[in-house]
Amino acid sequence: MGEPDNQYIPVYKPWLTNLEREYVLDCLDSTWISSKGQYIERFEREFANYVGARHAVAVCNGTVAVHLTLLGLGIGPGDEVIVPTLTFIASVNPIIYCGATPVFVDSDPNTWQMDPIDVARKIGPRTKAIMVVHLYGHPANMEALQKLADRTGVRIIEDCAEAIGSRIQGRHVGGFGDIAAFSLFGNKTITTGEGGMVVTNSDDLHDLVVRLKGQGLAANRVYWHDLVGYNYRMTNICAAIGCAQMTRIHQIVDSKYELANRYRRRINKLEGVVLHECQDDHFVHSYWMVTVLVRRGTRDRVMAFMREKGIETRPVFYPLHQMPMYRHYGAVCPVADELGERGINLPSWPRLSDAELTRIVDALAQGVAHENP
Repeated sequence: MGEPDNQYIPVYKPWLTNLEREYVLDCLDSTWISSKGQYIERFEREFANYVGARHAVAVCNGTVAVHLTLLGLGIGPGDEVIVPTLTFIASVNPIIYCGATPVFVDSDPNTWQMDPIDVARKIGPRTKAIMVVHLYGHPANMEALQKLADRTGVRIIEDCAEAIGSRIQGRHVGGFGDIAAFSLFGNKTITTGEGGMVVTNSDDLHDLVVRLKGQGLAANRVYWHDLVGYNYRMTNICAAIGCAQMTRIHQIVDSKYELANRYRRRINKLEGVVLHECQDDHFVHSYWMVTVLVRRGTRDRVMAFMREKGIETRPVFYPLHQMPMYRHYGAVCPVADELGERGINLPSWPRLSDAELTRIVDALAQGVAHENP
């Protein structure tokens, strides 16, 4: 396959500037480096304003944000939570943390999001919530899922870990359900290094999540704890990075849209490659990851070819019902199985140069051609 190019292209890297450095140094100079300080409330307020939510609660990572959404809705032993199988493991593990049972659903073949028809089939008397994941930044079909929830009385959690900048009819995702979780990991659209955010329009849920993330501290009594809580707090240093990121969030999101358009113009000319796109004008796909499908049985070899060319890629998430600890649930999800076998995430950081993009697409084309002589 030849020697790799000298300049390695990673699948993602954060867009950081001197402002992040300035805010972090301000934390160090002030000595407010832990879970109190001016940047935490500021970050929560600015994030809530951006997504159009009443409340946002900063936490230490995206997985605990998902856990808190479940705890906030009182989900526990005996409850079932419907969740897409095509997602990252952090959407499902917190369901187990709560002692509840995940019920896996298949994907819509066009959007790759959870299939409302399969959701309707699997809602039962023990269903407490639907965990909606806006996979790779493509919004899920919230209209259909909300109708199901309204008819059956189940709650909706939105996992927006990959969906900063994603919108439905102008509304940012995260405000359609009862409560939502966002991730701010280093490879997310905006980052705090490690971090997450819980978003809700409910005053009661907000107050409960604040207490749960802070060791169950009572609202009006110092060092009095009246429920079992967790240490899920974000540090002021992480929030400072988040505040710096928020000053450029529109620029970053717009750059992601433009990157997807630049990919589209090149990839749509390739045979044997299908770009994951949004086909509904009412949806805005934020393209956290630009993703393609290649012919079944060739994905791993195409990725290996690109790696030899100095380009990092990622496989689409393996469906979770295939994982050893979740196989016993016996889910049958053929669409997700195929997507998980064929999908490749391409380098998707917003400041990719045209020269780098050309290298990526050329390597993809060569790898696919090698597998499809």
